[in-house]
Amino acid sequence: QVQLVESGGGLVQARDSLRLSCAASGRTFSSYYMGWFRQAPGKEREFVAAISRSESVYYTDPVKGRFTISRDNAKNTVYLQMNSLKPEDTAVYYCAAASIAILPSRRESYDYWGQGTQVTVSS
Repeated sequence: QVQLVESGGGLVQARDSLRLSCAASGRTFSSYYMGWFRQAPGKEREFVAAISRSESVYYTDPVKGRFTISRDNAKNTVYLQMNSLKPEDTAVYYCAAASIAILPSRRESYDYWGQGTQVTVSS
């Protein structure tokens, strides 16, 4: 079992930055694919970014060049650095962990989910 706890969300203005953190329980964090998803009101949960065990990274096109995913295995933590935020980035952001991630952008690939953290970007 893996428990995930997100933090770092908040209310910011457009063009500001935020860094989200996701702390994971367990001793096998380094063996998991880690992902970030987001869900805006009235919309489906969508893929944002993922990082593999070997630290290969994947991003959805709207966030490329603005968001950076990273992990610190010694701290059992994955991060999402978000720069140049836009109002359309407003959503609840969820951290997820997958023991096997054949398609890291697919929700179905992930076994564990956090409760989410709200990010609101005002114009």
